[in-house]
Amino acid sequence: MPATIGALRESAPQETRVSLVPEVADKLLKEGARVLLERGAGERARFPDSLYKSVTWAQSADQVLSEADVLLTVQPLSLPQIERLKPTAVVIGFMQPHARAAEVRALKARGLTSFAMELVPRISRAQSMDALSSQAAIAGYKGVLIAANHLQKFFPMLTTAAGTIRPAQVLIIGAGVAGLQAIATARRLGAVVEAYDVRGATREQVKSLGAKFVETGVSAEGSGGYARELTSEEKAKQQEVLDTRIAAADAVVTTASVPGRPAPKIITRAVVERMRAGSVIVDIAAEQGGNCELTRPGEVLEHQGVKIVGAVNLPAELAYNASEMYARNLFNFLKPALLKGELAIDWNDEVFAQSCLTRGGAITHEPTRKALEG
Repeated sequence: MPATIGALRESAPQETRVSLVPEVADKLLKEGARVLLERGAGERARFPDSLYKSVTWAQSADQVLSEADVLLTVQPLSLPQIERLKPTAVVIGFMQPHARAAEVRALKARGLTSFAMELVPRISRAQSMDALSSQAAIAGYKGVLIAANHLQKFFPMLTTAAGTIRPAQVLIIGAGVAGLQAIATARRLGAVVEAYDVRGATREQVKSLGAKFVETGVSAEGSGGYARELTSEEKAKQQEVLDTRIAAADAVVTTASVPGRPAPKIITRAVVERMRAGSVIVDIAAEQGGNCELTRPGEVLEHQGVKIVGAVNLPAELAYNASEMYARNLFNFLKPALLKGELAIDWNDEVFAQSCLTRGGAITHEPTRKALEG
């Protein structure tokens, strides 16, 4: 019997993305699945109901929850939503396991199978499923545009009849996917760009985008393409060099994060007070606590003339493209488990095995299990 793939209109505040766009709905139908959609699911991402052809329209969100064999989500489900799912349902989406303990426990208690897109292994075969990277690229792009909007200077050099305007000095902290996209965007806007990452392996990537790599003599190569947490001595050495570069910058965009942990504090109050009045900090890591100690998630504050933007959920500000990219990630993840429309998960597949959060009444992701159960 064909599996029913369901998607809802996201209920989290300020969430405008949708987990299923028309293009991907059509692909799922061609795979033989039944697609069940809540009306208005894609409206906030500018995908009106009229664009979804041949899907089955649910009478309510409750119908989607009660009938879906596989439920695709952007944000983690709420506790009431989890309670309405049938016990055999599979949930796929961002789960935020370290921040949403009650929801993870509820998934476990119901015996539900859940896959966290943030746990998809970073291997070559899974690149097309890497939702963290697709959404981070959007955040890096948008973060620089926010900085340009708040900075009371031009980003590019301009030669005018009134004289030459010098280009803005922009510092990007963190050269992961978000940071590299931020570098590229700042360069396109004509700024002079410096970048820093504790992983020395990013040096050539930074330089290839036309930015200068800030050398501190500290390296923090970690596993899985992430940075490891620095020791106190390494942090002090890094900070000494970075403080000087931060103080000299017109705009700083911070993107540094460690999976499952609070974002590292890189910009102190004292450093902010060394920056020129009119400078801007855009903290993309605000949702994880922020890279600047003055950051307040979701707020723009000013401290001694320096604006600090606590950017949250930036992909939702480009909901159309963010939804397209995310829905394709979900389809690429799910497709190997669809055989003639029926759900058949291969638990020997490392992608499914490693990204599984709960299954059969247990928390299967060991770090989450330890964090929640000891």
